[in-house]
Amino acid sequence: MNSELDFIVVEGPIGVGKTTLAKRLAESFGSDLLLEGADENPFIERFYQDPKSAALQTQLFFLFQRARQLQELRQADMFRPVHVADFIMEKDRLFAQMTLDDEEYKLYEQVYEHVTIDAPTPDLVVYLQAPVDVLVKRVSKRGRDYERHMDADYLDRINESYTRFFYDYTAAPLLIVNAAELDLVNNESDYQLLLEQINKTQSGRRYFNPASLGI
Repeated sequence: MNSELDFIVVEGPIGVGKTTLAKRLAESFGSDLLLEGADENPFIERFYQDPKSAALQTQLFFLFQRARQLQELRQADMFRPVHVADFIMEKDRLFAQMTLDDEEYKLYEQVYEHVTIDAPTPDLVVYLQAPVDVLVKRVSKRGRDYERHMDADYLDRINESYTRFFYDYTAAPLLIVNAAELDLVNNESDYQLLLEQINKTQSGRRYFNPASLGI
């Protein structure tokens, strides 16, 4: 294991497999795990049914939830220094920009600046990418009730937002992974190859495309 990796974040659009990977990394490193609690958001189903009526409530709930989790990370057990999360704080703003109207976003920004003032910076971000058709299949397969209203257009907009965000991202070392063909649940060799790349990434940005290796 790379001894420099105290805080690892796995990110990517809905359905790409970030939570699956985060759980496996936490198991491999014997680390604490921070997961997004989408199921805990009481506004999420209403948002997918009628986005305009519940966008602000949904986003503020996520903002406070993520800020609280990262604050708890700062106070965590010093004898278990490694932490793995399936979200980066900045992703909250990414979704807010996409779902809120101008006046809602102004209010959101005031709150965001206040609650994220001391958010920790990851030692590594693993950004999983996949085309929209793959995301649609994976979202459908996991069968969450509140996601049944999600359409391909929404996932496409999310995908584009992530692409733009990470194009200029320099806050932490970044590993960009083509996850379209990765099977992190049933294929151990896929996971081990990715784990090897994670341990190698110490600065800058790296790209990992399993398809180019004939996997």
